[in-house]
Amino acid sequence: MKENDIKTLLTTSLNLDKVYVTSENENYFKIIAIGKIFSKLNYVQKQQLIYKPLAKYISDKTIHAVSIKTYTPQEWSNNKKFINF
Repeated sequence: MKENDIKTLLTTSLNLDKVYVTSENENYFKIIAIGKIFSKLNYVQKQQLIYKPLAKYISDKTIHAVSIKTYTPQEWSNNKKFINF
């Protein structure tokens, strides 16, 4: 699975404003997801929301591991200069 495939999957299935995906190798990915959808969710709910569309690829070992950071548009605007990606 390619970075752009994950980006497209998450953007379309979750209606996110922005998604950034990088890979350490071909099956370990770092994801930053930005969307209003996160505004009323706790940390665990945010993680679950991102994992749900990826679950099939995690279970079949296409994706071995993911690192997820989620932000509302306001949080992203306030904090993006401090985020190492």
